[in-house]
Amino acid sequence: MSFTRPEPPYYAVIITSALDESSLDGYAAMDERMAELGRAQPGYLGRESKTGPDGRDLTVLYYRDAAAITAWQQHPEHLEAQRRGREQWYADYHIEVAKVERAYGFTRQR
Repeated sequence: MSFTRPEPPYYAVIITSALDESSLDGYAAMDERMAELGRAQPGYLGRESKTGPDGRDLTVLYYRDAAAITAWQQHPEHLEAQRRGREQWYADYHIEVAKVERAYGFTRQR
């Protein structure tokens, strides 16, 4: 999903992950709930994600500021999802947080 980016500065949380296909019980429901809750968080700006041919996911979440990221990270339901993710659903994941200070691009008109 694409969205119109705000003027910098803003933050990007970059998540690369692989699921443990042998243990996905409850994952779909939790993923849907986290997406719903995440969109409702103050400072949330949008999300983009792709799944590669090898099944690895790349997700970028956009936030207005670092405080919004911290608040989401500490949300009680999100903390539970993080715990279950480490214990059950993910083979691995890596998270990077970046401050976007400059952004540019173009869209071809068709």
